[in-house]
Amino acid sequence: MSAELISSRQSEVIDEFSLFDDWMDKYEHLIELGKDVPAIDAARKTDDHIIKGCQSKVWLAADEQADGSVVFTADSDAIITKGLVGLMVRVLSGADAKAIAEANLHFLDAIGLHQHLSPTRSNGLASMVQQMRLYAAALAARRA
Repeated sequence: MSAELISSRQSEVIDEFSLFDDWMDKYEHLIELGKDVPAIDAARKTDDHIIKGCQSKVWLAADEQADGSVVFTADSDAIITKGLVGLMVRVLSGADAKAIAEANLHFLDAIGLHQHLSPTRSNGLASMVQQMRLYAAALAARRA
């Protein structure tokens, strides 16, 4: 079920981004997505929740729900980066830990993010994905 959820969300994102021809419009969409990111609790904006490898500050937390799904909350001090983390939260949050840890995130290439992000933002995005997978793997291991 969770793998299908992630796949479905990736398809939605690909469809959304395909509506924009210009990358400035896609960046504007990313900024809008950042406004909808589930906010991390201010008490969790600590070094323990900062994603290493991002040029701007990005905080990410993962909480396991009773049904085994993982819910992410996040924030960033940079608007495009907040959009990127918001995009990742949108695709992965609510899935189970195993599905998150194993997800093939093909949508990142399909919408052209890797080609259009600066090297530092691209590295930051990779760090976000890695941290989300690490949280998920740790939660999955705890359940096993």
